[in-house]
Amino acid sequence: MSITNQYVNILKKLNILYIEDEENIKLNVKKTLLLFSDNIFDAEDITSAKKILFEKRIDIILSDINLPDKSGLDFIKEIRQVDKKIPIIILSAYTDKNFLLEATKLKLIDYLTKPIDFKSLHQALNKCVDEILDNSRYIISFKNNINYNVLHKKLLDTTKNEELSLTSKELTLLDFLIKNSNRIVSSEELKSYLWEDEFEATDSALKNLLNKLRKKIGKNSIINTSGVGYRLDY
Repeated sequence: MSITNQYVNILKKLNILYIEDEENIKLNVKKTLLLFSDNIFDAEDITSAKKILFEKRIDIILSDINLPDKSGLDFIKEIRQVDKKIPIIILSAYTDKNFLLEATKLKLIDYLTKPIDFKSLHQALNKCVDEILDNSRYIISFKNNINYNVLHKKLLDTTKNEELSLTSKELTLLDFLIKNSNRIVSSEELKSYLWEDEFEATDSALKNLLNKLRKKIGKNSIINTSGVGYRLDY
């Protein structure tokens, strides 16, 4: 696979959060972003953005600076306190040197001046992929020496340097639990997500699938809170 195709395939899988309060600009940029990724989550303010960050696993953030409820820079400062690695792109009309200096302290991937052109955005997103490939935030390490590569969807036994196979249902379950690792996911939510046919979405089918996945990633890697639901522990 060529480098170009690799980047295209990776971007398609990534979750991108785009924050912009001007509706026309947001619609136009979102249309462009959808050419690169299938998973674009848009917000018009910081409050909405925080809700998305809580509910979804976000891989890349694109943010305007002038937002209704808070400065985009202040929001990014908050993000950097808890996540030093997530790639962030700033979109703004600002070109003031002091403002740019403040922005560079936040370890941004790029700073794009509006109006945004296709080539600049594409290059910035490719820089995000470079950053993602260079850091380890996409390797989930379970406690029994099992690693899962979120981007390449591969499960590896590091003691044997051996890849472990996952069925499509096991893969879907694992990815969903990872995306929601900050909360307990109810049995009903899991069944609804995993099976379209309600007759297949039984408690026994879910327990059977969970047990099969536990055998591969470790018995204690999926925690069951009785009467509430399940969450990953890694």
